Amino acid sequence: MPKIKFHKIAAVAVLLATVAWVATGEFSSVGSAASEAATAAPSAPGAETSPLRTVGVIKPVQIEHSRAIRMSGYTDADQRAVLAARAAGVIEELPIKLGTVVERNDVIMKLEAEGKEAAVESARQTLAQRQTELDAAQKLARQGSISKQQLDSATTAVAAARSQLEAAEAELNRNILRAPFSGTIDKIDVELGTAVQPGAPVATILNLDPILARGEVSERDLGFVAPGDKAEVRLVNGMEVEGELRHVSRDATTTTRTFRVEVAIANPEGNIPAGMTAEITLRADPVPSTLLPRSVVTLSAEGDLGIRAVDGANEVVFFPIDLVDDTPRGLVLGGIPNDVRIIVAGQEMISEGDVVNPVDADPETIKKLVEVTAGGAL
Repeated sequence: MPKIKFHKIAAVAVLLATVAWVATGEFSSVGSAASEAATAAPSAPGAETSPLRTVGVIKPVQIEHSRAIRMSGYTDADQRAVLAARAAGVIEELPIKLGTVVERNDVIMKLEAEGKEAAVESARQTLAQRQTELDAAQKLARQGSISKQQLDSATTAVAAARSQLEAAEAELNRNILRAPFSGTIDKIDVELGTAVQPGAPVATILNLDPILARGEVSERDLGFVAPGDKAEVRLVNGMEVEGELRHVSRDATTTTRTFRVEVAIANPEGNIPAGMTAEITLRADPVPSTLLPRSVVTLSAEGDLGIRAVDGANEVVFFPIDLVDDTPRGLVLGGIPNDVRIIVAGQEMISEGDVVNPVDADPETIKKLVEVTAGGAL
């Protein structure tokens, strides 16, 4: 019988021992005890919790600032008129040119008389004759030489003659076209010597002092403006002027639900033309506000624009934006209480209701905020 070699016996023994060890399941405790202990450790009494998130905060500085209501608009003449011929005829005088500055009642155009002056003179002579006849009739009536009926006829004749004179003078006056108000001639539609018909346009006159800036205010902002408020107007050419709100319409535009406003601006030299694009800023009464950099603005969980702050319990709260003004130095916001601390660093990493560890903002941030808010009201 062949003899079994020792190394074969050893291999079989090792195999049997390995199978027996695996079958017991004892290997599962190797390397897992530490992880189980680590998992259970946080729930053990006295174990450390996750650290609170740290945010940079500042105390808000309250200022008084006028609410700014901005809108797009355009300039327009205070008065505008297209002067038309009042009678038919040939133009005899046209003493105006483009750009001529005229005063009220200045002659704009005069037509040839064509017998109308003679009609006036004839009516004037007739009136004088009838007046003489009435004087004689009154003298005779006092003497009792004529009846009351004859006196009444003489009186009626004078009234008729006076009416004819007035009609002749009115017809002659229709030949003369006068300026209805002081202004500048902006357009001339006729030439000297041409014939015109009643109603034909002759010239356009504009009154540019004051000049108006027209715009439309939203129904949300209507309650903040009133006639007499100060306004700032920036023209498309860069010119900036000040004016006064003269009129606020009480009838909304049907399509936009906005209300027309007019700002009167002094324009004695006529430097501001009509029809120029303008940005109008109305200034309402000052309100308590906080001036902050634009970087503090964030979004709430619902997607609203606002700022985050920390209350007395170090809990994050959210305040929707009440934009009072948008200035080069920052945003002027209303409705922020004095007893909260505004988060200026880390506001994007937290949510409303979180408890945080608020610390004063770093010196560089505070320096920038001090530069922004220095000087108080804008």
